[in-house]
Amino acid sequence: MNMTHFIAKASFAAILAIASIPATFSVASAASPERASVIEIQYHRPAPPRACSPIRAVEKARYAGLRNARVTDITPRRVVVSGRGYRGHWDRMFFANVRGCPEIRR
Repeated sequence: MNMTHFIAKASFAAILAIASIPATFSVASAASPERASVIEIQYHRPAPPRACSPIRAVEKARYAGLRNARVTDITPRRVVVSGRGYRGHWDRMFFANVRGCPEIRR
């Protein structure tokens, strides 16, 4: 009985070893240096933004003369930026919530 268990375990180990050989070849071929160099050459260009970025809206407001500019409201149609305007009074600028952040009104 002792020899029967040994033969059964040895054949089970041999079957597992033979079954795992094709799996190791496919993994090794996927990580080949030739394949890696092809992947590194491809460049990924980010998609252009489809909406007005709050950072871009604040930059445009600051460039237009609004100091301490902060985004105070964002809706699907507009981005509102508030800050100090000419002579220190509070002012708001409205930008369309589309690419490029065009100014709607001040």
